Amino acid sequence: MSRLIFKDARIIDPSSGTDEVADLWVEDGLIAGVGEAPPSGQVVDLEGRILTPGLVDMHVHLREPGGSHKETLRTGTEAASAGGFTAVAHMPNTSPVVDTPRWVRWVLDRSKGLPARIYPIAAVTEGQKGRELTDFSALRSAGAVALSDDGRPIACEEVMRRALARAKEAGVLLILHEEDPELSAGGVVDSRVAGALGVRGIPPEAEENMLARDLSLAEEVGVRIHIAHVSTAGSVRLIREAKSRGVPVTCETAPHYFSLTYEALFRHGTNAKMNPPLRSEEDRLEVLRGLADGTIDVIASDHAPHSPQEKALPLSEAPFGVVGLETTLGVSWTVLVEGGVLPPSEL
Repeated sequence: MSRLIFKDARIIDPSSGTDEVADLWVEDGLIAGVGEAPPSGQVVDLEGRILTPGLVDMHVHLREPGGSHKETLRTGTEAASAGGFTAVAHMPNTSPVVDTPRWVRWVLDRSKGLPARIYPIAAVTEGQKGRELTDFSALRSAGAVALSDDGRPIACEEVMRRALARAKEAGVLLILHEEDPELSAGGVVDSRVAGALGVRGIPPEAEENMLARDLSLAEEVGVRIHIAHVSTAGSVRLIREAKSRGVPVTCETAPHYFSLTYEALFRHGTNAKMNPPLRSEEDRLEVLRGLADGTIDVIASDHAPHSPQEKALPLSEAPFGVVGLETTLGVSWTVLVEGGVLPPSEL
């Protein structure tokens, strides 16, 4: 029997509310105990450093199939492991789109033996074109943990209504990218800073209007939905109010929405270009309030890498997306725990 002892670890386990300094030991690859360690074994003295269960990131873009010049399943899971994540949920906006059981199985087959587990998310509509629904039950049976057209909104209200009804029937979660394409068309950054940067803008209402529609539809159909990358104060308030009246909704935000504002675009250019765009200080503070009061349920990285050549393009041409797997935990700890927004056990 092999025994590995982590001595004087600060053990934080949100599932049990544990936050204490103790020894933890592993025997033959499994946790065997917590407390005062046995006298023999290989010892790693953590000197009060944090030991916690592996993290799960429910929103990443690992770019395969089709985008290996940006990221691969291997490099993405290596980044995940470096950032403390032992599992990630992989969005389907690849080339081809993960919209059939075949491509769900493709992701699962190629994820074996990688540094982190990959949970595939499949598309809601064929090719993520927002028209014909995919086979929800078949995708779930193949191993998809949820469905999303992330990266693109489902603009047609009737398509969304049918998608919600089918999701309820199939017992599958829809993760929604909230964006009104008529308001965001051609937009690059938040509309309040677009003029200063010489590009077209995306107003907060582009997110909020579509969110209001989908909250109403979810309430009408009676099915749970999850809202991706919440970025505006208005969105936080809409979700808070919806939860108060019993709408079955959960939501996430990303570290850039509670740590940065659109002022970062003047310093970092295309490396601060993502969708939804960075917002105002008022929005950032409301996102923090949403995390503090439980309106926002999840922090996800929305890790969306691109090649250096793509990000070197002008602001109006460079693709949306930033990396985040290696920085999400550190940024969240600094802003939320050290900033007094959340205790470690709730992060």
